[in-house]
Amino acid sequence: MEMDDQMESQKRRGISKDDLISERTGSLGCVGWILVILSGIFTFLLFPITIWFCLKIVQEYERAVIFRLGRITDRKAKGPGIFFVMPCTDSFVKVDLRTVSFDIPPQEILTKDSVTVSVDGVVYFRVSDPIASVANVCNADFSTRLLAQTTLRNVLGTKNLAELLSDREGIAHNMQSNLDEATDNWGIKVERVEIKDVKLPHQLQRAMAAEAEATREARAKVIAAEGEMNASRALKEASLVISESPSGLQLRYLQTLSTIAAEKNSTIIFPLPMDIISHFMKK
Repeated sequence: MEMDDQMESQKRRGISKDDLISERTGSLGCVGWILVILSGIFTFLLFPITIWFCLKIVQEYERAVIFRLGRITDRKAKGPGIFFVMPCTDSFVKVDLRTVSFDIPPQEILTKDSVTVSVDGVVYFRVSDPIASVANVCNADFSTRLLAQTTLRNVLGTKNLAELLSDREGIAHNMQSNLDEATDNWGIKVERVEIKDVKLPHQLQRAMAAEAEATREARAKVIAAEGEMNASRALKEASLVISESPSGLQLRYLQTLSTIAAEKNSTIIFPLPMDIISHFMKK
C-alpha cells in the first residue's frame, strides 16, 4: 500500500515511472562498492568454479531483473541470452513476457435495474515493463486477477440488464481500458477482455421467454390483420373494375368454368351468370 501511495503521489507531481525507478536505484555507496570489489576478487580467485555461478541464461520470451545489494543495477532488464552476475552480491528475478490468460470466476452482480446475474469472463495480459512488474507490485499476476474481478463488478453495476445482454463488446472494451489504466504502474499491458457467459435466474428466464412469445404472437396478429386488410382492398378494386365492364365478368365466368373442368370431379356445378339472375330479379 505504501508503494502504491508513493507511486500515486509521484504521478500527481509529474514524475514518471522510469524516474521513480531510477531514483530508487541510486548509488551503492562506499560499503557497497567494497563488497562488490571483494566479490569480484573472490570470483577471480575461484574462476574455474565460480564461472558456473556467474553465467546465467534466459530464454527469448524471458527477461532478468538484476538486483545488486538490493538495488536494481540497470533501468533495462537483461536478456535474452547469457548475462553475468556477481556470486555474492547479485540476485535476479526472471519475468515471463508471454501473453497470459485467466478466467474471471463467476461474479454475482446486481445490475442498475436491480437484477441479480452471474457473469464470468476472460482476460489476456502480458508484462510490458519487467522492472516495474517486479519493483512496483508484489505479485503482478495475482494482483491483476483480483483487480479484474473488482473491475467487472464495478463496470456491470452501472449497466442495466438490456445493455448487459446486447452490448457485451462495449462492456469488454470499457473493462479493458479501466484495467489497462490501473495496471500501467505495474508494468502490465491488458490486451483483451471478453465476457464469456451471463447467467440469469430461472424465474427471469421464464418471464423473458413469456414476454418474447407474447411479442411474437402480437406481431403475427398484426401481420395477419394487415394481410386481411390488403386482401379486402384488392377485392374491392377488382369488383369495381369488373362492374365497369360486363364483358370482363363473362371472361371471368368462362375462366372459372375452365378451372372446374380441369379437376377430376364426379360432380360439376355450373354457376349461373349474374346477368341472367338479375333479369329474373327484376321481374
